[in-house]
Amino acid sequence: MPGNRLKDVRESLLLSKAELARRAEVSPITISRIEKGMPCRLDTQRKLLLALGFRLTDKSKLFED
Repeated sequence: MPGNRLKDVRESLLLSKAELARRAEVSPITISRIEKGMPCRLDTQRKLLLALGFRLTDKSKLFED
């Protein structure tokens, strides 16, 4: 997907969209939009990185700039 690897990483960890959304404290619709390549705020990126077990310095592993 253009823009990010969220779906690949989420699926590799066997997480549903709903579970990731709960862990990151965002809506499942937000997860779907990001996985389709739509942009998201830096705060949302931070929440997702931490929910997936990444450090903030690992941003490039999940999101393109």
